[in-house]
Amino acid sequence: MATSSPRERILAYAGSTKNITGCALALAGVILVFFGVAGSFWPVVVAGLYGVGALLAPADRVRLTISHAEVESRQLHADLETLLAKVDGNRFPGDVVARVGALAEVLRDILRRADALTSSPDHLHIVSQTIRDYLPSSLEAYANLPRSYALTRRGERERSAHEELLAQLDLLDTQLRKVAESVYQGDEQALRDQGRFLQDRFGGSGLDL
Repeated sequence: MATSSPRERILAYAGSTKNITGCALALAGVILVFFGVAGSFWPVVVAGLYGVGALLAPADRVRLTISHAEVESRQLHADLETLLAKVDGNRFPGDVVARVGALAEVLRDILRRADALTSSPDHLHIVSQTIRDYLPSSLEAYANLPRSYALTRRGERERSAHEELLAQLDLLDTQLRKVAESVYQGDEQALRDQGRFLQDRFGGSGLDL
């Protein structure tokens, strides 16, 4: 069974409720020292107040369950990074690498909103298929062509393989940005609701969201 390192345990305790409460009471002890309350026993007072705070503060809640949304988004993110590791300048032209990088940023941002994404099966399907099927299929078909062939047009009206790939990447980018916009609407609505609350609460705040 994997165990955390001493450094990880120290960092975890530093941000814990017990440490924060202890530090707050210790700071109160330091303030008492400045007012001459603690006298020569100030180190004991400060340390004691820290100990009382750390002892009485409730332990941080342990969260062991992982939602389905988190599991799915983590796996999709891992699959995306695995794919991106194969997209480099040796296999693809610079403009293709740049387009794929831009697509990846949109996908990463969508995946950060796991709950909103997985609450919409249609959106989840588009993101999942883009990462696991649409994007790798387009890139794989292009990578299997000789570079000189991929850049050459076969006829006046026919796109080269390079142009065809860029067009497919543009289609994916357009669709993913629609998904992203839909996902962001929840955050936007929350912001508007907060604006209405502040206007009702404080009145004349000048917020017009």
